[in-house]
Amino acid sequence: MRILYIDIDSQRPDHLGCYGYHRNTSPAIDQIAKEGVVFERCYAPDAPCLPSRTAFYSGRFGIQTGVVGHGGTAAQPKIEGPTRQFRDHFDFKGLAGQLQRNGYHTAMISPFGQRHAAWHFYAGFNEIHNTGLGGQESAEHVQPVVDKWLADHGTKDDWYLHINYWDPHTPYRTPEDFENPFAEDPLPEWLTDEVIEDNNQKVGPHGAHEVGMYHGNENPQFPKQPGKVTDRASLRRMIDGYDMGVRYVDDQIAKIVDTLKQAGVYEDTMIVISADHGENLGELGLYGEHGTADEITCRIPFIVKYPGGAQGLRNTKFHYNLDLAPTLMDLIGGESFDLWDGESFAPAITEGADVGRDEVVISQCAHVCQRSVRWDKWLYMRTYHDGFHLFPEEMLFDLEADPHECNDLAQVHPELCREGQWRLSRWHDAQMQKMAYTSNDVVDPLWTVVREGGPFHASLTEGRPGVEGFHDYMDYLEATDRKDGADALREKYAEQIERLSK
Repeated sequence: MRILYIDIDSQRPDHLGCYGYHRNTSPAIDQIAKEGVVFERCYAPDAPCLPSRTAFYSGRFGIQTGVVGHGGTAAQPKIEGPTRQFRDHFDFKGLAGQLQRNGYHTAMISPFGQRHAAWHFYAGFNEIHNTGLGGQESAEHVQPVVDKWLADHGTKDDWYLHINYWDPHTPYRTPEDFENPFAEDPLPEWLTDEVIEDNNQKVGPHGAHEVGMYHGNENPQFPKQPGKVTDRASLRRMIDGYDMGVRYVDDQIAKIVDTLKQAGVYEDTMIVISADHGENLGELGLYGEHGTADEITCRIPFIVKYPGGAQGLRNTKFHYNLDLAPTLMDLIGGESFDLWDGESFAPAITEGADVGRDEVVISQCAHVCQRSVRWDKWLYMRTYHDGFHLFPEEMLFDLEADPHECNDLAQVHPELCREGQWRLSRWHDAQMQKMAYTSNDVVDPLWTVVREGGPFHASLTEGRPGVEGFHDYMDYLEATDRKDGADALREKYAEQIERLSK
C-alpha cells in the first residue's frame, strides 16, 4: 500500500468545505473527504508546531517526550539516560522507523526539522527533501519537489510520503498573480462589529493591534496580510489572506490527485490530510496565531481515504493526531508499543465504526502555558501563564452554543470547572505514573517552561520580548488606548521584572 500524508500547516478544519465552511476554499480536499472518512473531533495534544509534530511521530504526549515549547529546555526531547541504546526512542519506537521496519520506503518533503532544530523529526526517513526556506516557502517552492518525487516513485509499492505545505501560516504569501477568489464572499458571520470592537480592547501578542506579535507594522513583502485587524476592511484582508493560502494548497492537492490517477495508483493509495494545529482568527482576541490550548488552535482536520475502506462517513468521537501511529500498525500488520499514547481507530476507516475517545487533553506552552480538556460539548481551560493576555486562571466554553469561544461560563458553572479540573488531574496523574516507569525523570515540562521564565513567545528571560521589550509593549498599549491593560500587566508581572532587573 502507498500512504500519502499531507500536512497543511495552520489549517483550521472549519475553513474547509467538508467541515462546513461557506467559502469554496477546498474543492479537491472536499472530494477526497467524500471518498473517505472525516474525523470531526481530532486534536493536536500539544500545540503549536514543534510539540505537535513531535507528538505525532513519537506517538507520545509532550509531557512524556519533554517537547512542549519553542525554546529553552522544553523545546528539546528529554534525555533517555542509561537505558538509551545506539539509537533512541524516536527511531526504535517512532512511527517512521516502524514503517521502515515494515518494508516501507519513507520520504519527507519539509524544512521543518531545520526550522525548529528538531532533528528527531527526521528519524526513520529514507529520504528528506528540505525545501530550504525554513517555513517561509509557498507552494510554488514545494510542488516541483512533490511532482518530481511522484514521477520517480509514485508507481512503486509500499511508500510513505509526508508533504508539508505552509501557505495558511502567517505571513500570508500566496503569489501576487494568485487573484483573490473570495473578494465578494461574506466574512464568517460570528465576526460582528461588536466582536471587532471587543478585540480592539484586548491586550497581548498577536492581538487586533499587533498581528505581528508585539507591533502592528506591515511588511511590504507580504501585502496580503495586515499589520492590524481593527475594522472590517482589515479583517477582510486577514480572512481573505488566510483563505487564499488554503485554496492555493488545495490547488496543489488537485494536481497530486491527477498525477496519482494518471499513474493508475490513486485507488490504491491511502491519503491522510491533516495539520499540525489550527489558527486563531479573532478567537480569544488573537489573529494569525496558534497561541492557545483551545478548540481553535488544537482541533485539526483529519481526513482519511483508505483503499477499500469506508466512504462518505463522519466520525464523531475524540481523537489525537498521535492515534495514527497505532492505527497504521494495525492496518499494515506492524507492532505498536506500550510507550505510545495513541489508540488505534482502524475500524473507523476500514468499516466506518464510530470508535474513539470520550475526552482529550490539549496543551500549549509556546505562547501561553495552558492545559485544557474537551469532553461532551465542553472546553475547560486552565492557564498557568497568560502570555500577557490577562487570561483568567479558569475558562469554560459551551462549544455547541459558542464555537468561537466568545462567552466564558466559568463563573456561571463552577461545578463544570470542578469537573474539568478533575478530568485534568486524572489525566495528569496517569501521565506522571507512566513517566515514573518509562522515563529518566519525573518532570512535567510545563513547569520547566514556567520556571525558565514562561513561554518562549511571551517571556521576560530567554525568549521574546524580554524585560526591555515588555516595557516597550506597555508603551505601545498606552499609545493604542489600552492603558488599563498595560497597568494590569505591569502589576501582574512587577515582581518578576523587579527580580530580573537586579
